[in-house]
Amino acid sequence: MKLGAFTFVLHSHLPYCRQAGRWPHGEEWIHEAATECYVPLLRGLWDLRDEGVAFKSTIGLTPILVEQLRDPLVNEHLEQYIRGLIDAASSDVARHQRAGSERLAALASRYRSLYAETLQTYLDRLGGDVVGAFKSLQDSGHIEIATSAATHGYLPLFERESSVAAQVAVGLDAYRRIFGRRPTAIWLPECAYRPARTVTIDGVPIRQAGLEEVLADYDLQVFFSETHTVEGGTPVGKAAGDTIGPYGDVPRRYSVPLSSPATPHHGTTFEPYYVGSTHVAVIARNNRTGMQVWSAEHGYPGDYAYREFHKRDGVSGMRYWRITGRRVDLADKAEYDFDRARDAMNSHARHFAQLVEDLVAGYHAQTGRYGIVSCAYDTELFGHWWFEGTDWLREVLRLLAASDVVDLTTASEFVQLHPPEHHITLPESSWGQGGGDFTWKNVDTEWMWPVIHERERRIECIADRHTHANDLEAAVLKQAAREALLLQSSDWPFLVTTGQAREYAIERFEGHVERFDRLASALESGTVDARARALADELYDRDNPFADIDWRTFQSSTSAQPRRRSAAS
Repeated sequence: MKLGAFTFVLHSHLPYCRQAGRWPHGEEWIHEAATECYVPLLRGLWDLRDEGVAFKSTIGLTPILVEQLRDPLVNEHLEQYIRGLIDAASSDVARHQRAGSERLAALASRYRSLYAETLQTYLDRLGGDVVGAFKSLQDSGHIEIATSAATHGYLPLFERESSVAAQVAVGLDAYRRIFGRRPTAIWLPECAYRPARTVTIDGVPIRQAGLEEVLADYDLQVFFSETHTVEGGTPVGKAAGDTIGPYGDVPRRYSVPLSSPATPHHGTTFEPYYVGSTHVAVIARNNRTGMQVWSAEHGYPGDYAYREFHKRDGVSGMRYWRITGRRVDLADKAEYDFDRARDAMNSHARHFAQLVEDLVAGYHAQTGRYGIVSCAYDTELFGHWWFEGTDWLREVLRLLAASDVVDLTTASEFVQLHPPEHHITLPESSWGQGGGDFTWKNVDTEWMWPVIHERERRIECIADRHTHANDLEAAVLKQAAREALLLQSSDWPFLVTTGQAREYAIERFEGHVERFDRLASALESGTVDARARALADELYDRDNPFADIDWRTFQSSTSAQPRRRSAAS
């Protein structure tokens, strides 16, 4: 009998950027992630399955990412993007040969072969259907696909309970439609949890449910949290520069406050717990394995043999250099060596597999219990930021599938086979810098939240007044609901805070607000006419996720309760 279990929890998410720019910000985010991360990851997982390797893993796909990956226009542009990389690599081969740089020409040739293989995998092996390829792995029992809130809204900062419910309900409806089953695991956006509390809105005290209560309403069984949420203690990444993730550092101009680490029960990441009075379980991220990758100083991605992310060829944009050394200037980076990097990757896979076995065995020796190591990462780290990362994931799964110590599992499977024995109360928290809300609400982003809250109230009132609608009204109501969800995305304040795409994020946020306001005004006027329908159709051509969205998910709790109970079934 093995001593414990392990699961990767990969959180896959990108902002909604369909037809919203290409380079440097916009739809190419999807093309880049699919080319460097999703397709290579799927290739590795399908290879393992074809080899008969009995692996299991947990992979979250946010609903808004799934909608984009299934969009015909996005996929048409993706194929063009990959072909463009093949052409660029081919041009580099000739250019470097003319310059007498045989080493760079050889690297360009490797890239040309790599991208040609990626295109072949995407079009032929996966049938041009990334989402369907993940579904195939779930249907064969190799992965569990976790859901998330519809547009990755930052739930703890919402004012209306209807917005929280709508984010969850729309995400679940999309999951059932696409994957043909009801999800049991959910990744709360930004790992952000909110306990029950009473707030005063417009002078009226209002109870906001703990997020576990919302998840229980929809029969979800398990969610994930940051380490300190369950363990207590100081949040990971307590100050800018401590880690390279989950998605990079908050700019150093900020003084990042810490969330309160206090919790009435200090648990362990090796065990799931029921939260509050519900039977919704939480599994926290194991910090030791997490920092083995996230740590900027000690994590695997910083190995000197690995590809340097920050240096690109001035003509093609290809990355031909390796990290070389921690303090080596970009101008002095050595050329990349695919074989040397592969050797480092295999060494790190063996080290990580051993680390997992040691952690599981140590917990069992200490407690006599069959625990779990849950290792959570942004999926986009692998293959994109860490070029060798998708191969590393494949090899870790291959090694642990053969382990005599560790069982590979999924989050829901573990909770079902090893139900929690204790209930726990959790503090408000996230996996952002400081462990709280700061990354999404600070001096640079606080202006966004009153704007969001006002639109929360408006869509709730509109939904309450339109339980029944004619075809003309329904088209406008659906598009208003889409724009309400899109303006709530946590990506816009995040990108403002980090400065990665500040102006772009503000433009996108204000654009969705403006579109929602135009639709809402038409609905509030009481006379939805052909012009309002034409506006809804025009905006749908641009913003088209969740084709079957039900605007009534935004109704206030009393009006929508029967509908929400039905949605959970």
